[in-house]
Amino acid sequence: MSSIAQSGDLKNRIIFTILILAIYRFGTFVPLPGIDPEQLKIMMEGNQKGLLGMFNVFAGGAVSRMAIFALGIMPYISSAIIVQLLTGVSDYFKNLKSQGEIGRKKITQITRYGTVLLATIQGYGLSVGLEASSGLVINPGIFFKISTVTTIVAGTVFLMWLGEQITQRGIGNGISLIIFSGIVAEIPRALVTTFELGRTGAISTVMIIFIFILLIVTIMFVVFMERALRKILINYPKRQMGNKMYGGESSHLPLKINTAGVIPAIFASALLLLPVTMSNFNFSSNDTVTSFASYFTQGQPLYMLLYAAGIIFFTFFYTSITFNPVETAENLRKYGGFVPGIRPGESTAIFIEQILTRLTTIGALYLTLVCLMPEFLISKYPIPFYLGGASILIVVVVAIDTVTQIQTRLMSAQYEQLIKKTKFGR
Repeated sequence: MSSIAQSGDLKNRIIFTILILAIYRFGTFVPLPGIDPEQLKIMMEGNQKGLLGMFNVFAGGAVSRMAIFALGIMPYISSAIIVQLLTGVSDYFKNLKSQGEIGRKKITQITRYGTVLLATIQGYGLSVGLEASSGLVINPGIFFKISTVTTIVAGTVFLMWLGEQITQRGIGNGISLIIFSGIVAEIPRALVTTFELGRTGAISTVMIIFIFILLIVTIMFVVFMERALRKILINYPKRQMGNKMYGGESSHLPLKINTAGVIPAIFASALLLLPVTMSNFNFSSNDTVTSFASYFTQGQPLYMLLYAAGIIFFTFFYTSITFNPVETAENLRKYGGFVPGIRPGESTAIFIEQILTRLTTIGALYLTLVCLMPEFLISKYPIPFYLGGASILIVVVVAIDTVTQIQTRLMSAQYEQLIKKTKFGR
């Protein structure tokens, strides 16, 4: 803490980040106009197991209050994921990525446009669903739809801007910190709800103790897996320039077990919970649709199987986009680096790809285990969604990244002070 106090820039960044997060939390309590709060409470009590429950987690409880931030930052995340996926399969986006800063700005602009488009579609769907719920909307009609869509889109765009401000002027990871703060802010309420269920006898005391032990073990397991690295030894040959010898050093190429982060879990959840949308928002009264959607609720074998398959698929797919073994091997060859016993170039790329495939397999199984294990408890017991696997994963991963960001900025500030002292003397 003393180091942070000495670093004025870092202290200002932390204060700025806290203020932005406070604004976000305030927005999650500002309700949409024209909603009956009593009817909303009744509707939300019976719709916590599907899409509403998942969105409520990512929106920091804004869905249960039907606030102006009801969609949270999910449209932006969905747009960013789509753009990143297109970067791996579209020549246009590949060219933009190779253009450096100019291409990055263009990709960011496209992501923002995609956010507005997705927020508009989802906002309209939300307004239709709210009107379909009997007695929920005080004055249904075209004016309610327009006001709801406008408010939802404005709230999402404002939230996207807040996240960008944290990234640029705060401590970084703005979008992740917004999701993190929403989940953390609702965890105390989830714990109170759990203890209340134990007091009323809905959950036994032994089960509550088991849940908390499972939470602690899961957190420790996530920290261990997120910190785990596979280091590939890289050697650099010696070079003689004049009378001096350069090079001959060794370094490591670190490969994370979970390169994809929490993206596979979020994306798989969003896709699998789409069938539940129609039943949760009463888009259709068709018995066939309702029956089909019932297979996509927590605890159902089909839901668990497809959820696991989605996590594994998106782990491999996202890793293949974010890390290119051929490009890495080519960069090593350009700078004279080589893996001992492996020829530079194509052989090195194949070697790195084989190791990455094994690591990604372990990472995919790890994500599947963490995300599915609490799902069984949530399906069988009235445990709040905030104690689920995806929530724990997001909280722990973002906390680790944030601490790393702070440590990096602290080290940078200390180096600057050391350079100044060395330059001017004491």
